[in-house]
Amino acid sequence: MLTFVGLGLYDPKDITLKGLEAVRTADVVYAEFYTSPTGARTIANLEATYGRRILPLEREDLEERAEDGILRQAKSKNVVLLSGGDAMIATTHVDLRLRAMDMGIKTRIVHASSISTAAAGLCGLQSYKFGKSATVSPPYGGVISSVPYDTVRDNRARGLHTLLYLDIGMRIAYALELLESVERERGEEVLKHSLMVGIARAGSDSPVVKADYMAELKRYDFGDPPHVLIVTGELHFMERDALRKIAKAPVIPAGR
Repeated sequence: MLTFVGLGLYDPKDITLKGLEAVRTADVVYAEFYTSPTGARTIANLEATYGRRILPLEREDLEERAEDGILRQAKSKNVVLLSGGDAMIATTHVDLRLRAMDMGIKTRIVHASSISTAAAGLCGLQSYKFGKSATVSPPYGGVISSVPYDTVRDNRARGLHTLLYLDIGMRIAYALELLESVERERGEEVLKHSLMVGIARAGSDSPVVKADYMAELKRYDFGDPPHVLIVTGELHFMERDALRKIAKAPVIPAGR
């Protein structure tokens, strides 16, 4: 069997009891950290907390060499794959599960907390008012992807909030510079007048949650990653109240 175990948001203690049981009863335990920020997790502190040897995997081990590695082992052994957040957020894991099923390997999922749901709760926004999410990545070949910007624009046209994941290690200020570059090139003002929420180290004992407009957020010190960014849409009066009390938002004009 191949069991996918989510590690939750930030540190080794975020794993569920069911996940911990799966780790401690497995024949082999692997972990990968390229699909989700590591937070306060390292192989060493995972091993110390769970009392098991844990073998790190690279992207190629799951996408190119899985049939000769983790999947081959799972045909005859109880194998666990650890990953940050929820076990099935990454499309890489969905693909791996489907390949395991094609090989006749039983699969199991042990879910855990994810930033995709925790972000709304941390700042007081209503989760059902979020539209499509997107990831802000560094320029590739000198080209800045316009997908995150287009996603925000489309969501805001429908009054919806947007959760923007940031590439591993990326900081909010840099992400905002990339988004601003696209906006400047387009000659638009979607982001200029949008209230945003920056969140750092969700799941830790000292997360940072700050709401403001782009110019101010670019200067705000969020500390170490992982960071995520929310661009708000139309705000319910309770959301306005929450952003002021929880995220120290400035006065929010009506209709924003």
